[in-house]
Amino acid sequence: MMALETTVAHDENNLKPCKADLRTGDDCRKSENSNSVCNGVRSESDDPDHKTDSGVLEDDRQTKLNVCPVVNGRNVVNGNFSGSESLSNYAKEQSEEPSEKSKSKVAEDDLKDRDILFVHDAGFTIKIVPPGVEPFEIQVNCMELVQEIHQLLLDREDTCHRTCFSLQLDGTTLDNFAELKNVEGLKERSVIKVVEELYTVREARIHVRHVRDLLKSLDPNDAYNGVECSSLSFLNTVTQGDILEKKKFRTDSVDCTPPDFIMPNTTERFLIPLQPQSKEQKGPQCLKVLTTNGWNPPPGIRKMHGDLLYLSIVTLEDKRLNVTASTKGFFINQSTDDEFNPKPAIPNHLCHSLVDLLSQISPGFKRNFALLQKKRTQRHPFERVATPYQVYSWIAPPAEHSIDAIRSEDAFSSKLGYEEHIPGQTRDWNEELQTTRELPRKTLPERLLRERAIFKVHSDFVSAATRGAMAVIDGNVMAINPGEEAKMQMFIWNNIFFSLGFDVRNHYKELGGDAAAFAAPRNDLQGVRVYSAVDLEGLYTLGTVVIDYRGFRVTAQSIIPGILEREQEQSVVYGSIDFGKTIVTHPKYLELLGKAGVQLKILPHKAVNDKSEEIELCSSVECKGIIGNDGRHYILDLLRTFPPDVNFLKLDESETISEKTKVLGFPIEHKHKLCCLRQELVDAFIEARYMMFIKFAAAQLQSLGIAKQVKDVNGSVEMENSPSEETKETTAALCNGHHSSDSNTDFTKVPVVKAECESNVLETDKAKKMVESITDGDENSLEDSTKEIVRKAAFTVGSLKEFEFDIRFNPDVYSPDVLHANPDGERLKKERQLVKDAAEFLVIVQIPSFLRDCLDHSASPLDGATLSEAMHNRGINIRYLGKIAEMLSKVPQLEYVYSIAVAELITRCAKHLFTTYLQGVEMMSLSAAISHFLNCLLSSCSVPHYSNGSDELNIKIAKKNKNKRRIRSGVLSSQDNEWTNTAPKSLWTNISAELKTYYGWTIESETIDTAIAKYSLQKISLLRSFCMKVGVQILLREYCFDNRHKQTFFEEDIINIFPIVKHINPRATDAYHFYTTGQTKIQQGYLKDGYELISEALNLLNNVYGAMHPEIAQCLRMLARLNYIMGDHAEAMSYQQKAVLMSERVNGIDHPYTITEYTHLALYCFANSQISTALKLLYRARYLAIVVCGENHPEIALLDSNIGLVLHAVGEYDLSLRFLEKALGLNIKYYGAKSLKVAVSYHLVARAQSCMGDFRSALQNEKETYGIYKQQLGEEHEKTKESSECLRHLTQQAVILQKKMNEIYTGKLGGSFPPLQIQPPTMGSVLDMLNIINGILFVQISQQDIETFRAEFERSQKKSDGATKDDIDEGTSKRDVEEADWASR
Repeated sequence: MMALETTVAHDENNLKPCKADLRTGDDCRKSENSNSVCNGVRSESDDPDHKTDSGVLEDDRQTKLNVCPVVNGRNVVNGNFSGSESLSNYAKEQSEEPSEKSKSKVAEDDLKDRDILFVHDAGFTIKIVPPGVEPFEIQVNCMELVQEIHQLLLDREDTCHRTCFSLQLDGTTLDNFAELKNVEGLKERSVIKVVEELYTVREARIHVRHVRDLLKSLDPNDAYNGVECSSLSFLNTVTQGDILEKKKFRTDSVDCTPPDFIMPNTTERFLIPLQPQSKEQKGPQCLKVLTTNGWNPPPGIRKMHGDLLYLSIVTLEDKRLNVTASTKGFFINQSTDDEFNPKPAIPNHLCHSLVDLLSQISPGFKRNFALLQKKRTQRHPFERVATPYQVYSWIAPPAEHSIDAIRSEDAFSSKLGYEEHIPGQTRDWNEELQTTRELPRKTLPERLLRERAIFKVHSDFVSAATRGAMAVIDGNVMAINPGEEAKMQMFIWNNIFFSLGFDVRNHYKELGGDAAAFAAPRNDLQGVRVYSAVDLEGLYTLGTVVIDYRGFRVTAQSIIPGILEREQEQSVVYGSIDFGKTIVTHPKYLELLGKAGVQLKILPHKAVNDKSEEIELCSSVECKGIIGNDGRHYILDLLRTFPPDVNFLKLDESETISEKTKVLGFPIEHKHKLCCLRQELVDAFIEARYMMFIKFAAAQLQSLGIAKQVKDVNGSVEMENSPSEETKETTAALCNGHHSSDSNTDFTKVPVVKAECESNVLETDKAKKMVESITDGDENSLEDSTKEIVRKAAFTVGSLKEFEFDIRFNPDVYSPDVLHANPDGERLKKERQLVKDAAEFLVIVQIPSFLRDCLDHSASPLDGATLSEAMHNRGINIRYLGKIAEMLSKVPQLEYVYSIAVAELITRCAKHLFTTYLQGVEMMSLSAAISHFLNCLLSSCSVPHYSNGSDELNIKIAKKNKNKRRIRSGVLSSQDNEWTNTAPKSLWTNISAELKTYYGWTIESETIDTAIAKYSLQKISLLRSFCMKVGVQILLREYCFDNRHKQTFFEEDIINIFPIVKHINPRATDAYHFYTTGQTKIQQGYLKDGYELISEALNLLNNVYGAMHPEIAQCLRMLARLNYIMGDHAEAMSYQQKAVLMSERVNGIDHPYTITEYTHLALYCFANSQISTALKLLYRARYLAIVVCGENHPEIALLDSNIGLVLHAVGEYDLSLRFLEKALGLNIKYYGAKSLKVAVSYHLVARAQSCMGDFRSALQNEKETYGIYKQQLGEEHEKTKESSECLRHLTQQAVILQKKMNEIYTGKLGGSFPPLQIQPPTMGSVLDMLNIINGILFVQISQQDIETFRAEFERSQKKSDGATKDDIDEGTSKRDVEEADWASR
C-alpha cells in the first residue's frame, strides 16, 4: 500500500519566516537557571528575577535537555533517535543522485560536519542522589551540559522546590557550563550527589521567586495579562483530557450531540465558549499570602547572624508567620507586624527549602502542594513552556487580583527583571546583537550556534523594547530632552533608544508630515529585515522594534556606540541627513552596500549634493552610514530601501503611468509620499521579466535557425522555423509586463489561462537553456547575429545593460529633493520606466493572479490577517485592498473573500481613526473612551451614553483648568474630553471618507447596520478583528449589538490595552533547506526519505528556536500527515496533538491556522477510533470558524462534510443530514454546480437520506452525482460506474417500498413493511470518505510499479531538457491521476 497525498505539497508549501522565538529548558523565560549562550551572549543563570519554568516533565526531558545548539541526532519533540539515520540516508542520496544536488540547498560539507557530531553522540545512564528523596537514574548524552541536569532537578515533581545546590561527582563540584563528555571520571552508572549550598541574598530571592512560580504554575492570569510569555491553550479542555491517554471508544457509547450554537444556519454568535473554563484550571490554593515584609533589609547586627531577608506568610489555617531567610535556610522568627524580634520561634524548624518548612507547619499546604505538583506535571509540556514572543488575548474572563509581592517588585523595579544578572549595569543590547552576528558560520554546528544566539538575543531585545515602549507612553521614563514639546521627546531606557512617530522639526513636511513620520518606522523595519536576511559580513543594522501602544507609534532601536557623544553631521559618513541636500559617501560603504545591493536588486547611482558634486550611492540617499566607536559599519534609516510605488504617487505632468493602470483609477494620491513596493513584488517582477527576456530571445533564435547550433547543449530541440504571429503578439505582451487580456479581465475565465500557461512550462525550460547557452559565454565571443538578438531582448524588457539581462532599481528616481547626475538622460528615463513597469505589473499581473488563486482555492483566506498575509506573499500592499475589493465584487464565486476584504477595510479605517482618537484621551478616561468608541462603531444604539472616568472619584474640574492641555499622565494627554464628541453617525462618516481617500474604495452604506446586511458581515468578527488590530482586551461575556435602546459596551468591559509589536524574524536557514528538500522528496514519491529529512528539519528547528515556534508547528503538522499517509495513525495523532497545542500557544486560540490544526487532529482521532473526541474537535473547529468569518466560507463546507460523515458513522442520520446539506449548498456556491466536489456532496447527502429511508430524495441526489461524473469523467470512469450501481440499488429499494405502500393503501391486509436493506456504514468506509474529502488518497500500487516509477523518474532527471509530466506518470496508473484530480482540494 502506498499513499499519494494531494495536498501535502500545497498545505506545507513553505516554512515561512514567522514571528516567534523560543526557549526550551535553559532558554525559557520561566527557567532561570539554565541559560548557556556562548561568545558574547550572556547567561541568565544568575538572574534574581528570572522565573523558573515550573513546568517541563521529566519524561519529556528531550524538550528541554536539547539545549546545546549542536545536532545530537535526537528528535527533541518525540524523543526518537532518528537523526543519524536520516542524515546518512540523505548523504547517500546525494552521492547516488547527482541531479538532486541542485535541488537540495544543503551543502555536502555541511553533511560531513554534521556526521562528525555523531562520533560523540552516545547516551549513558547516571544516578542522581538528592537530599530527602529516593535516588533515581537518568539517561544523559555526552553533548549535554551539566546545567541541564540542574534544570531537570528544578522540573521534577520531587525536587522542583530546591534551587540552591551544586552537583558533585566523587566530592568534586561540577562546572555548570561543562559538557558531560569533558567531566573527568563521569561514566556509565556514575553517582552524582545533589549538595545543598549556603544561601546568599541573591539565591534567597531566587528561591522565593521559584516557590511563588510553583504555587501559581496552573494560574492562567499571566496568559490573560500578557506577561511572562504565557499564552492560552484549550485543547485538553475541549477533549476533556489528554487524547493520547484515552482508550478507544465504542461507537455505541459516543456522545455526539452538537451544541446548538454551532448548528448550521444559526445566526447568533456566542463568545463564552471561545474560552472553555476548566473547573480545576487554577489548581488548589496552598497559601493565602507569601510576601516580603516591611522589616527588610536586615539591620547590620542581624546580617552578621546570617539573616538575608524577611517574609510574611499567611497559611490556609490563618496562621500569620514571619519567616527569616538565612544563609543555612528558612526558619520562623518571633517578629510580629508591630514588633521586630528576629530570634527563632519555638520549636525551631530550620529547613533548607521554604517548601519543606511550610509543609511542616501547615497540613493544608503539604496536602495541596503535593496535589498542585501532581497536576502541574500531568500537563503537557507544550502547555507550560514559554512562547518566543508574547501572544495577547483579545478577550478574557473577569480576573481576581491577589497580593503578589514579586509582581509588585517587578513593576516598580527600575531595571528589567531579566537583565539584573549583569553587575552594575543593564545589557548592552547593541553589542550583544552585533556580536552574535559575528559568530563563525562556516560549518553547520557553527551556524546552529550562531542562529540560536541571534534568535535568543533578538527575542530578549524585543521583550525589553516592548516593556520600555509601554513605560515611555505611560509616562514612567524621563525624556532626554524634557524641555521639548511632548511629540518631539526622545527617551533612553535600558540601553534602548525610543522615539515617537511624529514629524519632528518638519523633517517629513514635504513627504506628508505626521502621516509620513508614522509610516517611516514600518518602512525602515522592512529595510532592516531584508538587509538582515542578506546577512553580509561587515555590514550592521540596528536592533529595531516598532511598537503601537495607546494610539502612539514608538520606534525602539539599539544604540550605536558613540552616537550620543557627537552631532549627527559629524557621525554620518555615508548618505544624507536632509533628504538629499547634503550627501556624503564612503568607499567601504560603497563596497558593502554594493554587495548587498546585488541581492536586493538596488542599482548603484549618482546624485548631486549642494556643492554640485556627483556622489555615488549604492542605496537611497536617506540611508545613513555611521562608523561606531567599536569600528563597525552601521546603516540606519532604511525607509526607502525599495522602489517607490508610482500608483500612489503624484508625478510631474511630464511623467505618466500607463493607460491600463489609469483605467483602474490610478494614481491615487496617498497621505504620504513614502509608499514603496514590497520585496516580494520586486522578486516576482524580475523573475517575470527574466522569463520574458528568455522567451523573446528564444523566439528570435528559432527564426535564425540557431536551435541547430545548440543541439549539443539541449539535445534535439523540436521547434518551428519561425514564430507565428500569435507567438509574436504574446511575447510582446509579456515583454510589456502584462497579460494579453485587458484590465477588465473576466476572472471566472482566468483558470483556463493559467492552465494554458502551465502547459508551456516545458517550452520555457527549453527556451531558457537555449538562451543561457549563448549568453553564458564571453560577450566578445558572441556572433553578431546572436549578439543583436540578445540586445533586442534586453532592450525589450527594459534591461539596464545592452547585452545582458540586468533589472535593478534606483530607489531615488522619484525622491523630490534628490538632484540626479543627468536628469534628462536616457539612463534615468529607463530607471523610472522600470519603476513604473513594476507598479503596473502589480496591478495588471499580481492582483489578477491573486484572484485566480482564490478562484481555484489555492488561496482561501479565513480572516483579514490571512488575507493580508496572502496579499503580502504576492507582493501586494494592503493599500491595494480597496481595488481588490472592487474586483472581487464582480466575481460571485468569491463572495466570501469579498466579505472578508470589506470587513478588513472597515476595521483598518476604524483603526486609523482610533489611533488619533486615543491620543487625546487621558489615562483616567481610557476605558470609558474605548467603550464609547466601540459603541459608536458596532452598537445599533443611536445615542450611546458615555461615562467619564473621573466620575468614579466625583472629581469636579475647575473652569480655570478647562483649557489646560498638558497634564502629565503619559507622553501626551489632554484633560479636554474631545472624545465625547464622537457619535455613531460622525464616526461612520469619517470611516467612509477614510475608505475613499486611503483605499480608493466607496462603501455604499449609510450605517454599520446596513453595511453588515449588504456585505454579509457579522459584528462579532468585526469586534475580534478590531480588538486584535488596536490591542484592546475586552471582557468575556455575551454582547448584544442589535438593541437600539441599550448600548453594547460599558466601561467595565474594557479590561486592558496591549502593544502591537512588529519586528524582524531571524530564521533557521539549514532547517529550512532540509524541510524544502524533504518536500521535494515527498512530491517525487519518496515518502520515507522525505519523512526523515523533515524529521531532521524539526530537530534543527528545535536547536535554533527551542521547543515552540510557528515554524515548528508547521513541521509537526507535516510529520503528522506523513505518518498518517504511511499508516501510523497513532503517531500521526501524537504529532498533530503537539501541532494543535503549539498553534494555540504561538498563533492564538482562534487563529485560522489553529482551526486547520483542529480539523486535522479530528481526522487522526477518528482513525484511532476516538469518535467522540473527533466530534468535539470538529465542533470546536466549526465554532471558531463561524466566530472568525461566519458560515459563508468554503472551509465551513469542508468542516460540515467532516462532521456529517462522522455523525453518519455513529447513526445520527438526522443531524448528519443537516450538516451535509449545508456543505452541499456551500460547495455549489463556491465550486460551481458541476464541480466534482459537489458530486461528492450530493453522494454524501444521498447516503444519509437512504439510511433514513428517504429513497426518493436519495435517488434524486445520487442522480445529480451520476450526472456530474458522467459529464466530467465519462461513462467508463470508475466513479461513474460506482454512482450508477448506487442508483440501481436505490431505485430497487424505492420500488420495493412503493409496492408495499400501495398494497397497504389498497387494503390488502397481508401487506406489511419489509425490513429495509439499510446497512450502517463501516468505520473503514467512513474513513475512506473522510480521506477523500480532506484530499488524502490511498492508492493500491504494486512494488513493481513503484520501482518502474522511480526508474523512469531517475532516467528523466538525467535528460538535459527536463522531465515531462507524462514521463513522471508512466509508472502510475491513469486512475491515480484521475483520482487525485477528483479529490484535490
